[in-house]
Amino acid sequence: MLATVHRSVLVAAGCALLLVALAACGSGSSGKPNGPGGAVPTSGGAAPAASPARTAGQRHVRPADLGGAYVALGDSFTAAPLEHQQGGGSAAACLRSQQDYPALVAAALHPSSFVNVSCFGASTTDMTQAQRIATGVAPPQLAAVSAADTLVTLQVGGDDIGVGRIAVTCAALSLTSPFGSPCRQHYTAGGTDQLARAIAQTGPKVASVLGAIRDRAPHARILVVGYPDILPVSGNGCWPEVAVARGDVPYLRGIETLLNAMLATEAAAHGATFVNTYAPGVGHDACQHAGIKWVEGLIPTSLAVPFHPNARGEQAMAQEILRVLQ
Repeated sequence: MLATVHRSVLVAAGCALLLVALAACGSGSSGKPNGPGGAVPTSGGAAPAASPARTAGQRHVRPADLGGAYVALGDSFTAAPLEHQQGGGSAAACLRSQQDYPALVAAALHPSSFVNVSCFGASTTDMTQAQRIATGVAPPQLAAVSAADTLVTLQVGGDDIGVGRIAVTCAALSLTSPFGSPCRQHYTAGGTDQLARAIAQTGPKVASVLGAIRDRAPHARILVVGYPDILPVSGNGCWPEVAVARGDVPYLRGIETLLNAMLATEAAAHGATFVNTYAPGVGHDACQHAGIKWVEGLIPTSLAVPFHPNARGEQAMAQEILRVLQ
């Protein structure tokens, strides 16, 4: 089967796989307060989409009420590696962008202070424990949260289930059977879906993080930000541009849907608001053309880590957060 694939595609795919592998092994950082950068653009943004209703314990807060402190916690989907990187120190070690969605939200809300400690490769463990980074170790992200905060955003869980490792594994397996479902077979061998189990095991960890945020910032509005649509919601994908075998597209789409459902459930159970970034991202998946897609594929067409949001994706997530806060 490999003989039918053009040599240039394999070379490009191999280079992109290396980037994804580095993402899988990446570590994040924490940091000093980062100044907001740039306003939220109005072009190419997300269409309004329904978000789950607030639970009885949630307090409605308008953007005008959020003039206090804003803290952003999260992983590489939050930090936006490779896009308009910040200068040095922990921000550089985190691969944190000056134009990630926390910076765009802060630019729109004008909080009294803004701290972005999102980190490349961060998991729920790195919310409460020091994280290894290229320059040493970073403090737990929760150390940035305090009673003065009026808004906390959290995007985490992807690295707990190993999204980088999944991307590498599924991309490599797709080269052996591009029209089959080798990834699903790999992760469900023996009768147990390993990825679904990993999501179930991550739920209590997210719950613990949300409880810790509430303890540290009792008056803050807490937003749990979901993951945007990566694969098309119908059809069999676009191998080899996005190196997922045809039969694995619906399986991996279901895994992402399950991950977002878990995050929505934990948010509702702990007095937080879930921000649905998946629904507005439909039609902007990694298989779309440059200028339309919000998430890059195996071979990026803009400056972003493979299978991560590009600049349009970060703008879209920022707009959805602002819509939820209205």
